Amino acid sequence: MKYRKKPTLTEATQWFKNGDHPDDKSQPVERSGGSPGLSEGKVVHYFRSLNIPGGRFCAECGNVMQKHGLLQGLNGEETICPGDYIITDRKGNYYRLKAVDFEAMYEPYELVAHPTPMLSNEA
Repeated sequence: MKYRKKPTLTEATQWFKNGDHPDDKSQPVERSGGSPGLSEGKVVHYFRSLNIPGGRFCAECGNVMQKHGLLQGLNGEETICPGDYIITDRKGNYYRLKAVDFEAMYEPYELVAHPTPMLSNEA
């Protein structure tokens, strides 16, 4: 027997840098040296690892690790690469999906307004 996944609407955000996720609530801050920046996000945190130096390159995407984020999601702590999607499930939990996988499974959804039918006495 074959099955087809039921169509559902999924909330997702493509992440590229700190502050991209709407629930991050990052605030403008002044970094040392006076350059502007954003506070750490509430959903995606700055990449920190005692085992992986920030200047090392990621084997998955090729960016330096300092451009990555950390997500406390359904699968525990996950490293978020620039371009990954962060999906919010029905319970409000977050998990990541690589862009290629997300784009193979999902397509943008636009709510289409249907014209209101005219009643015969409106003419």
